[in-house]
Amino acid sequence: MGCLVSQLAAKFAFFPPSPATYQVKKRDDGRLVAVSTASSMPISGAADDPSLDVLLLDTKRGNKIVAYYLKNPYARLTMLYSHGNAADLGQLYDLFLQLKANLRVNLMGYDYSGYGASNGKPSEFDTYADIEAVYQCLQTEYGVSQEDLILYGQSVGSGPTLHLAARLPRLRGVVLHSGILSGLRVLCHVKFAFCCDIYKNVNKIRKVKSPVLVIHGTEDDVVNWLHGERLCKMARDAYEPLWIKGGGHCNLELYPDYIRHLCRFVQEMENMNTKARLQKIRQTLQLQKRSNAPTCCCNIKCPKPRCTTKCPECPKPSCTECLECPKPSCTNWTKCLECSKPSCTKCWCWPRCPKWRLKCPKWKPKCGCLQPSCIKCSCWWSKCSCRQPKCWCW
Repeated sequence: MGCLVSQLAAKFAFFPPSPATYQVKKRDDGRLVAVSTASSMPISGAADDPSLDVLLLDTKRGNKIVAYYLKNPYARLTMLYSHGNAADLGQLYDLFLQLKANLRVNLMGYDYSGYGASNGKPSEFDTYADIEAVYQCLQTEYGVSQEDLILYGQSVGSGPTLHLAARLPRLRGVVLHSGILSGLRVLCHVKFAFCCDIYKNVNKIRKVKSPVLVIHGTEDDVVNWLHGERLCKMARDAYEPLWIKGGGHCNLELYPDYIRHLCRFVQEMENMNTKARLQKIRQTLQLQKRSNAPTCCCNIKCPKPRCTTKCPECPKPSCTECLECPKPSCTNWTKCLECSKPSCTKCWCWPRCPKWRLKCPKWKPKCGCLQPSCIKCSCWWSKCSCRQPKCWCW
């Protein structure tokens, strides 16, 4: 059933150019070149460009995909470009040349399975295997580590980009160009995940630990700019986004703000040294660990930061948020740091032990039984199920 759903979604999601705009041929010296299908000539002088490598890569799903690697002698970083729909490498070569020169990066672009001269049929999981094969090639053939890599995903390319970015915690950066929240959310405004949905970027963006730059046109009639806005808000480390006024879906490269903002992002990623990057990652992980950590055994946070009483049964001895153990038989009570009177009912640090409540003349339970097992007593805090501030015991 899942295979049928995936095939059905692929028919509506992928539109490779037909016929392909280029072919890959092998020269006498064994080097691969890209030849235009229209004129049977090397595309844009690619055959005479020593900085261009045309590659054929094997994926784990049994397909062979085509990739371009453009070298820049002054580059410090490498960009892995995942293009949008209805395009292939033959149409993107001139754009790659401009990005390589203006951004001063090495650039790796590739065609998905079923696009251009890549064989196979396009699908969500095939694109995942495609980008993984390209990343493995960058590591083994060109020695590019994830610390020196920027992932770039345009439109549909944001799917494989975030798939890989969520698995590489030490990436230098991520660029989402007209990115999508999910495939189904492009067609209709839904707020829930369905089994037939593809590219669930709305879930993967939270796992990306590197800086994320979102670029989107305000007049995008294919992918509404609200997709980019939400991706930016959900990113852990969101870089200053670029909303191009009047920009559509396929013309953002024509606006001067596009290349200017992208250059600034790449330069800041270059200036971010490894030590500063690792320190930032550690701080993010520590904040996440603190937010996910359990408060204490009694699940009560002390509203006064000065309260330093430790809970005897808390699994963390250093926990300073416990007022005391929730068991009624507990004899450890907390004195108020202001008045030091256990009978004071105005202080939040007033003891939670029921024995002290019985002595307090101001303590008036709603139920007259005074039994711990009585669930009608809202003031019997250990048995209270509401856990709301309206409860007297809070």
